[in-house]
Amino acid sequence: MRKVVRWESSPRRPPRRPYRDSVVLYGAMAILLVVVAAATGGGLVRAVVVGALFFVAATAWSWRRWRERLRDEERRRT
Repeated sequence: MRKVVRWESSPRRPPRRPYRDSVVLYGAMAILLVVVAAATGGGLVRAVVVGALFFVAATAWSWRRWRERLRDEERRRT
């Protein structure tokens, strides 16, 4: 007999401030990218540009996903 394991977790509540949390997380990651580039002798201007592009793209994607998720939860409640 074969047993099937399901890895579904219980539904989690979204954080209180998902948009702010996303900005803080991706901002810290962008800063870390610039610091690592500077520490390893990479081009600082290039690292700042890549870090800024990463921050904008990741934040936009995250905010879009949060907006969709919050709308879906609101629809389920009504």
